[in-house]
Amino acid sequence: MKFIHLADLHLGRRVCGFSLIDDQKDILEKITGMIKAEKPDFVIIAGDVYDKLSPPVEAVTLLDEFLTDLSDSGIETFIIAGNHDSPERIAFGASLMNRSGVHFSPIYNGKAERFTVKDAFGEADIYLLPYLRAAEVRRFFQDDEIPDTASAVRTAINAMNIDTSRRNIIISHQFVEGGETSDSERGAVGGTDGVPADVYSDFDYAALGHLHKPQAMKGDHIRYGGTPLKYSVSEADQRKCLTVCELGEKGTPVKVTLHNLEPLRDMRVAEGSFDELMASGSDDFVEIHLTDTERIPDAQKHLHGKYPHLMSVKYINELERAPIVISEESAERAVSPLELFELFFEEANGKKMTDEQYEYMRKMT
Repeated sequence: MKFIHLADLHLGRRVCGFSLIDDQKDILEKITGMIKAEKPDFVIIAGDVYDKLSPPVEAVTLLDEFLTDLSDSGIETFIIAGNHDSPERIAFGASLMNRSGVHFSPIYNGKAERFTVKDAFGEADIYLLPYLRAAEVRRFFQDDEIPDTASAVRTAINAMNIDTSRRNIIISHQFVEGGETSDSERGAVGGTDGVPADVYSDFDYAALGHLHKPQAMKGDHIRYGGTPLKYSVSEADQRKCLTVCELGEKGTPVKVTLHNLEPLRDMRVAEGSFDELMASGSDDFVEIHLTDTERIPDAQKHLHGKYPHLMSVKYINELERAPIVISEESAERAVSPLELFELFFEEANGKKMTDEQYEYMRKMT
């Protein structure tokens, strides 16, 4: 049984004011081609389909085109709502969509939707568990003590009464304790929202969403698919990938293969002097780290001409950031405020004042 594990599409997302819709359209087209080449039995999307509860029209259109293409190719898709999604919006038309092989998680009502698929090794059950908060689960299990998210997820899973003699897959969107986070994951992670990995121990594969870095939590069978694109500079060093899973007979470990995804535009850090960076340019989403020891007037304005998707400009010169300390002995040798300022300037900038700067300060003092 082969399936594709996607998550956290965040369709409609904007970064530093830039729309990513063209980049998302490009990556979904590439993913569609890869899926067709892999010929999976089904595709999973583990939540955060959209970036906002009320996504823009172009994001809804993009998802519609993606799912229609998969459905027309005879590939079933299983989708849950994440914390960025509106459960009502995701669930709308679910019964009708089921006929086309596109299965959305319904609004949680105390039960997780279950679907059964079949291959040469028999049947396997797929459970759709949308993003859960403790308060939502308490409504349906009032006799149970559910103080936090971990208790809520454990209660919801226990209520599934899964048959552990069968192969079982869960699609879930929660923060698993110990996971590596990124700046682009808005909302709380950790604390009372954390879920231990062992809540998924009875499943042959847990297809997780929420954390943006592709990563395995406890062996290969509890895994985050990660985002298809980088959504913050904190993800600059990550390699985004398509997760392909193969599940054999009951009791055998899942085989996971990762295929790199190539974006239309990368998101990265460019470091160098102002002159060095002005000598080149890029259409990538770039955060620039300037190594100049002095601030450049209108640096961002000039750099934007070379880097149209410039996200921000930072000065990283260590001398600017280091604490400025003037030794007691040096301070005692300074016989005037001007000499004391000379010491300060040299310590802060790693060089002496020019004659013009010295003369200006002499007049000021």
